[in-house]
Amino acid sequence: MNSVLIIDDEIEICESIKMILEYEDYKVDYFTDAKEGLKNLEFNQYSVLLLDIQMPNMTGFEVLNEIKNKNIIINVIMISAHSSLENAVKATKLGAFDFIEKPIDREKLLISVRNACERTNLITENKNLKKDLETEQTMIGESKAYQLILQTINRVAKSDARILITGENGTGKELAAREIHRQSNRADKPFIEVNCAAIPNELIESELFGHEKGAFTGAQNKRIGKFEAANMGTLFLDEIGDMSLQAQAKVLRAIEDGKIERVGGNNKIDVDVRIITATNKDLAKEIEAGNFREDLFHRLNVIPIIIPPLRERKDDIPLLIDHFIRTICRKNNFQLVKFNDSAITLLKNMQWSGNIRELKNIIERIIIMIPKDEISAKDISGLLPDSTTKTDDFLNITNSFQEFKEKAERAFILKQLQLNNWNISRTAEILGIQRSHLYNKMKKYDIEKE
Repeated sequence: MNSVLIIDDEIEICESIKMILEYEDYKVDYFTDAKEGLKNLEFNQYSVLLLDIQMPNMTGFEVLNEIKNKNIIINVIMISAHSSLENAVKATKLGAFDFIEKPIDREKLLISVRNACERTNLITENKNLKKDLETEQTMIGESKAYQLILQTINRVAKSDARILITGENGTGKELAAREIHRQSNRADKPFIEVNCAAIPNELIESELFGHEKGAFTGAQNKRIGKFEAANMGTLFLDEIGDMSLQAQAKVLRAIEDGKIERVGGNNKIDVDVRIITATNKDLAKEIEAGNFREDLFHRLNVIPIIIPPLRERKDDIPLLIDHFIRTICRKNNFQLVKFNDSAITLLKNMQWSGNIRELKNIIERIIIMIPKDEISAKDISGLLPDSTTKTDDFLNITNSFQEFKEKAERAFILKQLQLNNWNISRTAEILGIQRSHLYNKMKKYDIEKE
């Protein structure tokens, strides 16, 4: 329910507005003393403030100025019997949302209050979305290796030094880049990301540097490139190892000159960007293979940051699980769930070839698919990827190839039964065998439902 606060020294006006708004299902409070009303506003949240201008102890303009100084977020509608262009302009300059004359017209009041509430709700929604996004983009980890990364970020973020982030897919390279930008002196300026692997080689230059109208077939309008869009901010070049040699040469020139030139253009354009790059490739090997420029590598690799894979920081997995549970449940309006010790132990023992991204996806799958308040290892075993079956389980046998095949077959059948909730008919159909054959296999391998 939207709430409205009225501050007006005439109690009849307050009661009249209160009656109109409460009939339309608004929650309404009022104060006839401006100072008391302002004090109340500091400790209670309202969607709209209806504020009189002429009051004995404190004018509406003084209240409005205090609201601004105290950084109270609320839409203010000024009301006054002394309507003038001067008052309306002054109120607008101080941040008022609207201005209504007395005697108050009911329809105009309702329209103004409704619009102010909609604006407040939109601001609140955007604020919550931003908060959720920031929560999702928080770097989580207490392991020694991860703490060293966070310390490095804290140290280098305020500088304009170029940073090269390396690590496997899904380790959180983009997260680190965003954290560097957030802590930098450019935090209030744009953070522009370019996935070099996702852009065809023939379009990468246009994407980075823009193009002039008619520069090539299909260039019907002038385009601003990512370097210009990131001016005064941060440009994050993800998967830099997949960039073409021609584009690498232009990036190198842009770094050296601090200027770029649009495709099809002749004018040099000044750009001031902080460049952060990332790759999952070994750039030293790419240089040897002739796929990456050594001079560009040295330009980009001023500060190297290596993000370890999740399997090398398993102590952080319980923290990440808790973080993902909270963000996923909040995003889907689910009640918070708990993973017991057996579930966490099982998840810690996985290899996580997809790293943090894979862990997050698995946690989301489990929360959605298992409607329980407390989740155990037994609950989640059928939802985990095949990596839960360790290679050692197959190698810890005799040298008999037949035994190896039988052990592999047992693990495969068990996995399919778990995935199909032990439905024999469905599992047999997926395996392409008769039900009786499946029963025989289960008996042979001593497979029973847990």
